Amino acid sequence: MDDLYSGLHGKHYDQLYWDADWDLSFWSGQARECGDSVLELACGTGRVANTLALEGFRVTGIDNSDTMLSEARRKSASQGIDVEWVQADVRHFELGTTFPLIIFPFRSIAALLTAKDLEACLSCVKKHLKVGGRFIIDAFNPDLDILSHSPEDRYPFAEYPDPQGKGTIVVTHSNVYDAASQINRIELFFKLPSQTEEETEELNLRMYFPQELNALLEYNGFIIEDKFGDYEKTPFASSAKLQLLVCSTRR
Repeated sequence: MDDLYSGLHGKHYDQLYWDADWDLSFWSGQARECGDSVLELACGTGRVANTLALEGFRVTGIDNSDTMLSEARRKSASQGIDVEWVQADVRHFELGTTFPLIIFPFRSIAALLTAKDLEACLSCVKKHLKVGGRFIIDAFNPDLDILSHSPEDRYPFAEYPDPQGKGTIVVTHSNVYDAASQINRIELFFKLPSQTEEETEELNLRMYFPQELNALLEYNGFIIEDKFGDYEKTPFASSAKLQLLVCSTRR
């Protein structure tokens, strides 16, 4: 997962997703139901982890990117909250404790590009999940219209103020989907105010189809207690934009 936005400083990442708050009340509700402590996988700059910590939960956030964690630490320090930030690969971590709630928000599971990667992550989750605990995954519901885009076409992605105050950064993207690997290869193009040439970032995302993801979880010892299509807990259907899976483990 270290390649994910590898060239983007945490401040740019936050500006890119400045309006990403639609899921926060869901995660807060889950934390209240489970109580005690929360482990967030692929925590990035702390968007979810800091929100939960501000509400009084004990939170641990894992991410593989030092630049993301640096921004997460800066934000938690500025807010006067205590979060345990851990630089680690979600496929290989050992924290020496268990949690009643482990979350994998913001479709970050898509950065696990192979079934082997996913299974390694799930093995770590099982070791760190308390008996009777809850593991929740937010995954894409693959959109065939998007996956069939021509790689020659560009689409708007975002616009945001340059963190250094030098104007507006315009981001567009193209993508090509490899059906054999189920990886959607996205190229992001950043037009910076002070440069004539665009900067680019490659983003590779594994598409986990609904029945496939169900089967992988069940094969690896998880029970799917609920599956929703949005953060309002609408039952999952083919038209849903995401797969929100609430899981427990077989003991």
